[in-house]
Amino acid sequence: MTTNPPIRQPCPPGACDCGREQLLESADSDLRILRLTRQEEKRLLDRLENLQSLSELEKLQQRMYEQLGIRLAIAPGFNEVRSMRGIRIEIAELPGLCRKTRQALPTSIRRGLEKHPEIAYDLLNAHDLFRDI
Repeated sequence: MTTNPPIRQPCPPGACDCGREQLLESADSDLRILRLTRQEEKRLLDRLENLQSLSELEKLQQRMYEQLGIRLAIAPGFNEVRSMRGIRIEIAELPGLCRKTRQALPTSIRRGLEKHPEIAYDLLNAHDLFRDI
């Protein structure tokens, strides 16, 4: 007997534009994102806020893609990076990803980078920002 993993509860009507219902109706859609329940979302956000290294962030990015289908790109912005706001965090469009989750992921990552600025410095170094110095 196989049991289906729990899926995310629907957002209140009119509060979100995630397309959850269309995702469930489509036969060939990727339902991985619906496995991100509110409880699991809290765990993920907590983990992103408590990053310890750039390699941990990269592993989390990979696992988020493998398990949920979330493509997350983190790179220095086009202008100067004077604060954590200068780091560009982009989430690819994904049907079923809640609007609030889409906003909470970059916020949690920025908090984690503020707690450990050395991760941000490693990220900048990884993108050759300091190559001319």
